[in-house]
Amino acid sequence: MTYTGEVKVGGPADVHELADLMISKVAVGSMNNNAYLLRCRATDEQLLVDAAAEPQTLLNLIGDDGIASVVTTHRHGDHWGALAEVVAATGARTYAGALDAEGIPVPTDVPVADGDTVRVGRVELTARHLVGHTPGSIALVYDDPHGHAHVFTGDCLFPGGVGNTHDDPEAFKSLLDDVQHKLFEQLPDETWVYPGHGNDTTLGAERPHLAEWRERGW
Repeated sequence: MTYTGEVKVGGPADVHELADLMISKVAVGSMNNNAYLLRCRATDEQLLVDAAAEPQTLLNLIGDDGIASVVTTHRHGDHWGALAEVVAATGARTYAGALDAEGIPVPTDVPVADGDTVRVGRVELTARHLVGHTPGSIALVYDDPHGHAHVFTGDCLFPGGVGNTHDDPEAFKSLLDDVQHKLFEQLPDETWVYPGHGNDTTLGAERPHLAEWRERGW
């Protein structure tokens, strides 16, 4: 079936099948958070992006093969609500942005800086540090050698704008600058965007609106 990225809490996962990577998206919790299970097709190793809520839902998605690692995109509690339970059940390594690790109550095994590589099996993801929504938010970029790029943006980029910066002009400018320089200027229009809440988008769909976002200030 064709992947749409449209999921709802209590509903089934939607699976994006790439040549080397399987991406399963599920919505969990009262804030409709997205969690993404990445599976290397060559090795069957798995990585979870944001153990947000509903640990049993996530463990059912993970299945008997377990996960090697969990990446938390940022320190806000709706993105790590199930982290302790998932780590306890799987023994997974934990990754988070170095500057957000102190705000996550589960210890971070691997603090992540801009440009660091996070691996799942033979697949490499590149972390991009995006400052503004939180001090240490990270996005994960998968540059698919068989197609276009894919980026997991946490709460830093959504359809229609960047993440909430709580009416702080400096934080907004920082976030939009980072998103523009590290994502839009580095990646093509076809790049698929997997956000922390809601539907997916592409950089091409959002690129024409960058100036509009900067003008409106959110």
